[in-house]
Amino acid sequence: MAKINFKREIADSLDHGIERVTKALAEQGFGILTRIDMHSKIKEKTGKDIIPTVILGACNPNLAYEAYTANSDVASLLPCNAVLRQLAPTRISVELVAPSAMMRILGDDQLVKLAAEADKRVEQALANV
Repeated sequence: MAKINFKREIADSLDHGIERVTKALAEQGFGILTRIDMHSKIKEKTGKDIIPTVILGACNPNLAYEAYTANSDVASLLPCNAVLRQLAPTRISVELVAPSAMMRILGDDQLVKLAAEADKRVEQALANV
């Protein structure tokens, strides 16, 4: 079974981890388009608690353009998500979606090949966090 994300744990606070992930993704050409504080939204909408979890929507505009012009259905799968979960006060999990896994959903081999470059950049960003 193919990976759906690249993941590692780091010693850091959630807020500083978000800064580190944002910087590492920027070095690979990705900008952050959205931020969802999932734990806050779950609490607001259901009154229930989950561990602090933040979802960042990241996009590399050049790679997104290539994918979109190859198959406009890809828009449903953008942006790429980066998830940070606070496991302990100074320990977080960083999970970056594997773009190729998202492209396999569409069953378009050309998109999967295009996403291989995005996978490399995402993996490099994770290594640099």
